[in-house]
Amino acid sequence: MGYPGVRAWLPYLIVLPVVVALLLALGRIKVEVRDTGESGEPELWVGDAHLPLRFVGEVDVIDRDRKRKALGPELDPAAFVVHRGWVGPVLRIHLTDPADPTPYWVISTRRPEQLAGLLREHRPAPPEPRPDQA
Repeated sequence: MGYPGVRAWLPYLIVLPVVVALLLALGRIKVEVRDTGESGEPELWVGDAHLPLRFVGEVDVIDRDRKRKALGPELDPAAFVVHRGWVGPVLRIHLTDPADPTPYWVISTRRPEQLAGLLREHRPAPPEPRPDQA
């Protein structure tokens, strides 16, 4: 019934760490704000998806307790979602691009307050009303 000695436990010693490393690598998504080289415009990058910060509207931090509702009944089917179940809070970023059919992004992040502050800092100010419209 099986091989005795080293041949019995050697596959576990090799395969299990490889599987754990593979799962960790696949579950790792980089979330960052960076300047693009050509235009110099800052962008939010979530994995391979990117969003110019000029299209960032309202930013909501959704804590662990409200996350189920935000990802369930309140979720718009057209939203861009990058959710990792083991990360507690999520960030909802509303878009202001009229040409984009995506209403908002929902992303998991370990530091939502820091990212929300950075996005709010870089978003453009709303246009001031003209005197003739007042």
